[in-house]
Amino acid sequence: MPLSVSQRGQEMPASPFRKLAPFAEAAKARGRKVYHLNIGQPDIATPPSMFDAVRQADIRVLAYSHGAGTDSYRRKLAAYYHRAGIEVTTEEILVTTAGSEAILFALLTCLNPGDELVIPEPFYGTYTAFAIAAGVKIVTVTATIDNGFALPPLADFEAVITPRTKAILLCNPSNPTGHVYTQRELDDLLGLCRRHQLFLLSDEAYREYCYDGARAISALNLAGGAEHVVVLDTISKRYSACGARVGSLVTRNKAVFEAAFHFAQMRISPPGLGMLLGEAAVELPESYFDENRAEYQARRDLAVRRLQAMPGVQCPVPGGAFYVMAHLPVDDAERFGEWLLTDFEYENQTLMLSPANGFYQTPGLGRQQVRLAYILNLTDLAAALTCLEHALLAYPGRTLATTDAPELATAYS
Repeated sequence: MPLSVSQRGQEMPASPFRKLAPFAEAAKARGRKVYHLNIGQPDIATPPSMFDAVRQADIRVLAYSHGAGTDSYRRKLAAYYHRAGIEVTTEEILVTTAGSEAILFALLTCLNPGDELVIPEPFYGTYTAFAIAAGVKIVTVTATIDNGFALPPLADFEAVITPRTKAILLCNPSNPTGHVYTQRELDDLLGLCRRHQLFLLSDEAYREYCYDGARAISALNLAGGAEHVVVLDTISKRYSACGARVGSLVTRNKAVFEAAFHFAQMRISPPGLGMLLGEAAVELPESYFDENRAEYQARRDLAVRRLQAMPGVQCPVPGGAFYVMAHLPVDDAERFGEWLLTDFEYENQTLMLSPANGFYQTPGLGRQQVRLAYILNLTDLAAALTCLEHALLAYPGRTLATTDAPELATAYS
């Protein structure tokens, strides 16, 4: 019998935001400029003080730290959460290798193989990979573009809960939809978890980036949630430091924390230099977030305004994070995304986007939707959206006849 990879290895999906990468690389090799709206990698500079902290550190040996992270960084993280209005102690903070490890540790700690995890879809596509690695089955309830991807009715959650259901996972503000969950939505969800004895796993990577005066409510601040809530966090998006690979798992449930800590001991310690970056980041003034929030809101406003002006495009206004989900007048968003990179150009430019089918589990959903990350400066973002506007008129598989600009519609036919 020939050698084969494991079942989980065979089931592991390609990244929904990187699956078109080979086509993008080929386009660049042909000399084409590609605007990357496919992935949440901001172009905002990482704060210089973070790099200075590493340069100035008096380190002779880069040694292992405590498995839960250095005491100094955990103390600073507790102070950060305090300033955010979240009261936790250092004993409730486990430093992880990015938010990715926090997600994996939460699944390994709170669910057994074969248990069910309920997630509103569309959801961050990599959750699927973590669930496969942990042997967990994802069960979805569907949010819709028509109401801005608000939390589906509680009855939809009740309908899918079984004896194998052990947790609900939420991203707030949401990647990929940008929805910011309301106090009512979160209270109702926690009430459901309390009634059915479920964990509430809350991914809060985009906490600071809410717009139009909105604020993200941490699940740690929900009354009666101490035993149920596990928060998954990271410095990646907060400080435009995706490569630092430092995150945290935060919970007041002592049994969950202890079990997660045992998984953390297995990998010995989180990144030492990354924690130095994280310590410096915590010292940044609140004005740092004010400036970035204003910049992201300007980018969001540009993206939404341009998208809503394109014939046949449906685009709700996201309240947070830096993504927008849009319905496009195309036969298949993945086919359209590939065509953008293989057959289309506007002034020798094109763009890469994320087909939304990778953010849904239900077959067929998201087929005409895309996620766009508004992480480029306003000039580049405007250029990318101009490419998209022309592409939608030129695409052979468009599903809407456009007469607004016939010269564009025929330019590429």
